[in-house]
Amino acid sequence: MKVVVTGGLGFIGSHTVVELQHQGYEVVIVDNLSNSSTEVINGIVAITGITPQFEELDLRHKASVEAFFTKHADIAGLIHFAASKAVGESVENPLLYYENNINALVYVLQALQQQPEAHFIFSSSCTVYGQAEHMPITEDASIQIAMSPYGNTKQIGEEIIQDVAKVSSINAILLRYFNPIGAHPSAEIGELPLGVPQNLVPFITQTGIGLRQELSVYGNDYPTPDGTAIRDYIHVVDLAKAHVVALQRLLHKKNTQKVEVFNLGTGTGSSVLEVIAAFEKVSGQKLPYKIVGRREGDVISAYANTDKANNILGWKAQSSLEEALASAWKWEKKIRS
Repeated sequence: MKVVVTGGLGFIGSHTVVELQHQGYEVVIVDNLSNSSTEVINGIVAITGITPQFEELDLRHKASVEAFFTKHADIAGLIHFAASKAVGESVENPLLYYENNINALVYVLQALQQQPEAHFIFSSSCTVYGQAEHMPITEDASIQIAMSPYGNTKQIGEEIIQDVAKVSSINAILLRYFNPIGAHPSAEIGELPLGVPQNLVPFITQTGIGLRQELSVYGNDYPTPDGTAIRDYIHVVDLAKAHVVALQRLLHKKNTQKVEVFNLGTGTGSSVLEVIAAFEKVSGQKLPYKIVGRREGDVISAYANTDKANNILGWKAQSSLEEALASAWKWEKKIRS
C-alpha cells in the first residue's frame, strides 16, 4: 500500500517513514527542503534497506499539488507533517506560518477529497490547548486562545479538517504531540535544525558538543517547582510508531468517528532544569547555561494525559527521558565527528 508522507525528510517525518517501511508500506516522500536535506534519504536507506520515492514539491503551489495527486492517485493514506513549526519564529513572522501551514493543508485536502476514500493523519500539537487550565491535559480540554501564530495554525488546521470531513470521503486522525526529542537508535537520522535551534534538546546537544557557547534558559520565574517551564518530552521513535498505528486504525476502519483526536506524550512533565540534569547524567559532562527572559508564546506547563491513546489507539510511549536524550547525544556526536 502506498502512503504519502509530506515533510517526510524532516525530524518526525523521516522517523515515521522508517517505521512505515518496517511495516511494509510503500512510501512517497514530499518535501520542499526548506528545513531538511536529501541526505536524510541515505539515513533512511541505511536503516531499512529500502529507498523511498521522493518528490521535491512546495505544497503552497496549488497546481503542483494537483499534478502530484494526478500522478499518485492510488495512495492508501497520507500523513501530513509539512509545516513550519517554531513558536518564536511564528511570533516574528506570522504570515509565513499562515501561508505555509494553512494554504498547503487546504490544497492537500482539496486533492484528497476527490478520492472515493481518503485516510488522513494530521500532525497537530499540544499548543492547541494554549495554557491549559488543568494538568495532565486530556483531549477534551478546552481549546484556549493560541499563544502563538504557530499554535493558531494548528487550531485552524484542525477546524478545517473537521469541516471538510463532514462533507467528504476523508477520514482523519489528529495527533496532538507534546515535545518530540531524540533520534533513531542507529544514529542514522535525527534532529538537524538549520541555524540556531528553536527547540530545547538540539540546543542542549549543540552546547554539549561545543557548537554553542551556552544554553539559554528562557525564564526561571514560572510558577513551577524550580521556576522553569515544564513540558512532556517524547522519544521521536515512539511518536513515529504512533502514526503507523493511527494509519492502520483508519485503513482497518476501526475509527468510531470521521475525525478522531489523540494526545501523544509520555504523561510526565519535566522542567527545563530537569532536562539539563538528565542530559548531564547521560553525557557525563556539565552543561553551561544562563537564565534569560521568558520567550513570548511559551506556556508555563504542558504534559499529556495519555489514557485515550493507550486504551483506544493501542499505543504507549516506551522510552524514558534519559533514553531519548542519550539517543539525541549519540546523533549529535556522530554528525559532528
